[in-house]
Amino acid sequence: MTTASPVTLETIKSAQTRIADAIFCTPCARSETLSERLGCNLYLKLENLQMTGSFKDRGAINKMRQLSDAQRAAGVITASAGNHAQGVAHAAKLSGVKATIVMPETTPLAKIRGTKVLGAEIVLHGSGYDDAYEKACQIQDEQGYTFIHAFNDEAIIAGQGTVGLEILDQVPNPDLIVVPVGGGGLISGIATVVKSLKPDTDIIGVEAKRLPAMQRSLAAGEVVAQPSSSTLADGIAIARVGDKTLPIVSRTTSGIVTVSEEEISYAILQLLEMEKTLAEGAGAVGLAALDNHHIENIGGKNVIVVISGGNIDMTLLSKILDRGLERDGRLARLKVVVPDKPGSTATLATIVAQAHSNILEISQNRHASEVQLEETEVSLSLETRGKRHMQQIIAAIEEHGFTVKTASTAY
Repeated sequence: MTTASPVTLETIKSAQTRIADAIFCTPCARSETLSERLGCNLYLKLENLQMTGSFKDRGAINKMRQLSDAQRAAGVITASAGNHAQGVAHAAKLSGVKATIVMPETTPLAKIRGTKVLGAEIVLHGSGYDDAYEKACQIQDEQGYTFIHAFNDEAIIAGQGTVGLEILDQVPNPDLIVVPVGGGGLISGIATVVKSLKPDTDIIGVEAKRLPAMQRSLAAGEVVAQPSSSTLADGIAIARVGDKTLPIVSRTTSGIVTVSEEEISYAILQLLEMEKTLAEGAGAVGLAALDNHHIENIGGKNVIVVISGGNIDMTLLSKILDRGLERDGRLARLKVVVPDKPGSTATLATIVAQAHSNILEISQNRHASEVQLEETEVSLSLETRGKRHMQQIIAAIEEHGFTVKTASTAY
């Protein structure tokens, strides 16, 4: 590992003063519903409410306002999976600086559009952050732009650390703070503040199970690159953490846990339904970790979950919501074999209606495998009250003499 980072409580307080006029002090609201469900006092630090929909505004504006006149005149460039792109574009617009952003080709459309609206030039390249980073470095060498790193920069880390200052003002006695982790800038900044002012507070980071770059680097004692992988948590889809962030995370945090894609998607649904809060995949990983018991011994404690961003593509959100409803048993998919004669499908629909379920989609396939010539297969998507209700519907269908081939409530 490298030596200790120069990021300090003092540099973070200076950053807070520097960016105060351009940053929204986001709420850190107590969730009554989730507190009761998880058995703790749960607070949500809503960084999805920032101007560009994530905490990245903080570090980008802090960095931009410390550039020299020559660096600003040259223009800036960065690589980002989306949120840092919008943060840099916003900061550049505020300062009248030309910005070029290299984004992976897999970046959600919502983040591409959000960045373009802020006036940045967009270059799409590669399948992940690291491919985009290499391309950005190449363009920087060719054009002489000033590079603004997404996380491996002291000014960026200090800007993100202002989240920690706000948390301690809003919840003076936190026991645990749960933070999404990609390259490590956000957790490094928050942990620097909290360990300076409230050293007994635990800081736990959360990564996507498909890209546990920080967890494995901590285990190895050095930066270890991971193979790129797609994840719902695209905002933290980093294959290589920073050599400036790793030492901070190593000495200030209580550990890193990982969450699965299904856990992330269900957490997005819970936040939207229970808290009326739209979180992207990266923003929902903290709740996913708590809800699935990857973080233990939280009973009665003051727990803060950082909702780091809310920039999610609407098409993806629709798929995630369907997936979450299916896991929860409120969206059921059935395949039912009925006689291929007039009235059979209508009878099936009547059985479902009498069971107080709403049919969302229905289709018929006479050529399905394992269906006899005198039979047909009917596929239904149903809105139900839960898994027990779905079992009641299946029982009613089978009692009539129809055969339920498959039934699913989760992927």
